[in-house]
Order: sequence, then C-alpha cells, then structure tokens
Amino acid sequence: MAKVPVQFRLNGSDRAAFADPADNLLTVLRRGLNDFGPKYGCGQGTCGTCSVLVDGELRLACLTLAASCEGASIETVSGMADGPNLHPLQQAFMEHFAAQCGFCTPGMLTAAKALLARNPNPSRDEIIDGIAGNICRCTGYEPIIAAIESVARGAAAGQRR
Repeated sequence: MAKVPVQFRLNGSDRAAFADPADNLLTVLRRGLNDFGPKYGCGQGTCGTCSVLVDGELRLACLTLAASCEGASIETVSGMADGPNLHPLQQAFMEHFAAQCGFCTPGMLTAAKALLARNPNPSRDEIIDGIAGNICRCTGYEPIIAAIESVARGAAAGQRR
C-alpha cells in the first residue's frame, strides 16, 4: 500500500507525515511525529490512554484513522503546558497526587480538558461521566476527580484554564 501525506495542526503547529491509509492517528503521532504524550494501551478503544482532541472533540487515537484527520486541529497532552507553565489541570493532578504510575494520565488530562471546555462547572457525577472512558489502575479515581473539581472551582473563581 502506498503511503499518503497527512497534514494537520498538532498542538498549534502545522505538521505533516506519511501514513499508510490504514494507519491510526496514534501510530502517526508516536512514530511519525514523535509525540509520545498519547500512550498505547489496549489498542482497542477501551482504556482511554491514547485520548486526544480532534477539532475539540475527544477521540481515541487508536481508533481514529490518521487520514480522517487531514486538515484537522489535533491537541495532545504534549501541548497542554505553556512552555514551563503547566496547564491548571496538570498542576492540579500534581497537587492532588492524581498521577501515580502516570500511564493513564495523558488520557485523563485530555478527557478532563474536553469536559471542562464543554462544561466549565461540572458536578461530581458529570466529572465521573467525563472520564468514564479512561481506565486507571492505581489511584482509585478519587484524586483524579478531586483534581478536576479543583480546576472547575478555580475557573468559577476566575482563574486561567
């Protein structure tokens, strides 16, 4: 199969890579563009560790064909920080010890960012629903939920998000 060019905006920068028509977005991000933020977990769309935003919509990169992202804006956890300044969700995950082994963290952060973009003041149940597609085997979810709640409360108080 001949490789095809795929162009999109990745974390604010125009990027291009060659991909097989059947390559998923995760493969292109990790192997073609060296963005190792999204992790390879199950490869079946059940763990959420490969979560990314495609045109603001939460997607599983392992189930998204790279070619379908032509011209899209893609955000990964690698683009959340502003240089040395952590995104408020990243800071909250640190403060609440929401990242233990860290494997689920990129997907959790991305899912939380998507949730807060569409619902700046979610209830606890809405937070649980918002991260439901992401499996964490270490934290028991309580620190993750607390971290997201703290950012939502901070945003309600006028802090940057």
